[in-house]
Amino acid sequence: RMSSCLPKLTTVVLTHRLRALFILTISLVFFASVMFYWRTGEDAEGQVYSLPTQSMCAQYSPPQAIAGGPPPPPGDVFFVETSERTKPNYLFTCSVESAARAHPGTKVVVLMKGLAKGNASLPNHWAFSLLSCFPNVEIRPLDLQELFSGTPLAKWYLQPEHQKEPYFLPVLSDACRITIMWKFGGIYLDTDFIVLKNLKNLTNALGIEAHNLLNGAFLSFKPKHEFMELCMQDFVKNYNGWIWAHQGPGLLTRVFKRWCSISNIKNNMTCKGVRALSPEAVYPIHWSAWKMLFEPISSLKLRRILKNTYALHVWNKLSHGTKLEITSQAFLSQLYSQFCPATYAKMKKD
Repeated sequence: RMSSCLPKLTTVVLTHRLRALFILTISLVFFASVMFYWRTGEDAEGQVYSLPTQSMCAQYSPPQAIAGGPPPPPGDVFFVETSERTKPNYLFTCSVESAARAHPGTKVVVLMKGLAKGNASLPNHWAFSLLSCFPNVEIRPLDLQELFSGTPLAKWYLQPEHQKEPYFLPVLSDACRITIMWKFGGIYLDTDFIVLKNLKNLTNALGIEAHNLLNGAFLSFKPKHEFMELCMQDFVKNYNGWIWAHQGPGLLTRVFKRWCSISNIKNNMTCKGVRALSPEAVYPIHWSAWKMLFEPISSLKLRRILKNTYALHVWNKLSHGTKLEITSQAFLSQLYSQFCPATYAKMKKD
């Protein structure tokens, strides 16, 4: 009798144990789902998307802010994507990575219009996984109506006829950067920059692209600065979306000349606290010489060219279709390997 009861007892115990294990597993899955949902959050004002953490982070240890060192000057570093694109390319990813490495104690904020659709998580893309390795990088949706509210550009943005203009996307980008600088301050960079040095000491500054022409691919301003306010006013008052660069470099050059009461801009010129940096600071390679970025160069010559450079503009509008030999001594390849090594490793792998 005893011997016949034992198998039954064992069966009952095992059944209960399996059932308990099944309930425990379901509970853990549910708890993990709740935690994930809580981390990514509902779509909300100022939402920060949680980045998908990958094991690749162990490979690349991003520099940490020095403990006990002086705190970085206030202000975030901003990148903006005004198209619907949500699949960053290598150059975009390198721009953000190089900025994050050069500013370890500063938030690097990437605003993307394509994310402002109510999704609670980022698209599954290698660039987001890679950027998750940098604790100072935040990816946020770009709500244009909210950004322009309370500024002279709010009314302009709500006029649908502008969307039919040939350069609407670049003009929209021009509008975003001056508004961000006025509202929040900090540093704005186009997504085709490679950052070589910390930019935080360049306050109330913009770069000279070439003789007598400023460019807004890099901007650094304190919030609510009068110069940026004048830029927003000029944007609306002298608006012409049918002329290339009229709302960008043209606007900044017009406003700066009025600000300084001058007809010619000189290198490293400072007027009423606003500084026009020499081309070597952020535009060391002129747009007309962009092919040089894809040609081999000795590391000695490279260092000499970039001796006084903080960040390099790659002129992606002109160069985007050009093939880069990744493992070569090409100008750009050397910069990728040094200033965005995680992106560079991914490029080599692909």
